[in-house]
Amino acid sequence: MTTPRLVTLRRAAAALLAAGAAGSASAQEAFTFITNWYAQAEHGGYYQAVATGIYKKHGIDVTIRMGGPQVNTYQIMAAGQADCVMGSSDLQAMQVREGGLPVVTVAALFQKDPQVLIAHEGVKGFEDMKDKTILISSLAHRGYWPWLKAKYGFTDAQTRPYTFNIQPFMADKNVVQQGYLSSEPFAIQRAGGKANAFMFSDFGYPAYANTVTCMEKTTKDRAKAVAAFVRGSAEGWKSYFENPAPANALIKKDNPNMTDEQLAYSLAKLKEMGIVASGDAAKLGIGVITDARMKASYDFLVSAKLVDPAKLELAKTYSTEFVRDLKVLP
Repeated sequence: MTTPRLVTLRRAAAALLAAGAAGSASAQEAFTFITNWYAQAEHGGYYQAVATGIYKKHGIDVTIRMGGPQVNTYQIMAAGQADCVMGSSDLQAMQVREGGLPVVTVAALFQKDPQVLIAHEGVKGFEDMKDKTILISSLAHRGYWPWLKAKYGFTDAQTRPYTFNIQPFMADKNVVQQGYLSSEPFAIQRAGGKANAFMFSDFGYPAYANTVTCMEKTTKDRAKAVAAFVRGSAEGWKSYFENPAPANALIKKDNPNMTDEQLAYSLAKLKEMGIVASGDAAKLGIGVITDARMKASYDFLVSAKLVDPAKLELAKTYSTEFVRDLKVLP
């Protein structure tokens, strides 16, 4: 028979358990991260870390917000509405820093930038594009375009605005367009086109991509949370490559236009081309950044007159503190 004393003890134990659970929940530090586009496989590692509880294992409760063509993620972060953002490249973050916003790149989940130029099947290389019309975005003029001009002799007169629509390419054999290796070639293929994609990083383009960039103040005041996010993201990418289903479910929830076929194609390309797991990441771990690579990006920006070295100190643009001892090997 249950005695009043036993009931009291059980109630006390239940209260202690409830308090412990509440304490555990409160220990999860809120952390907001904004991606650079609508949810897709190229964001898979972050979504995987949310879906499988990896971030929570490291003590942070992460909210992922989607970016997009009209979303100024750095401005949102500067306003205190996000803790870190996904940069398209380390080049972009360096230029933002020179512009007066004290941002710091703390990880690079893509060791290779998947940016490509896509040409019709008769084009065999960049050298065959000198007489073509090339569709590029406005941001390209402060990124890969000066590199292509210097290396292959392209001219600004060849360019036209890229509107993130493949129809101009499909309609004109003389058109070349920008794209992401894991995205636009699939859309062109689905539309019945035949094309060749040429990835800049295979030809010496130095930039990292899919970077984690934070306000300098955040890296100092919330160093433990930033470290947890970087580690959780690296583990998330490793997990995503092993079993993408949990992340893909969240990606499709955020972006209902995303299809299973596109997700599978993109993931296969990321694996095939070693976008995440090649180079330094193979021996130092997913997400790694090195002094040598950051200097290569900085030197390119200086040579292309995209930044003024008198106004931008390389050492302030990045930190290896959060990836130095990660060793999350592919």
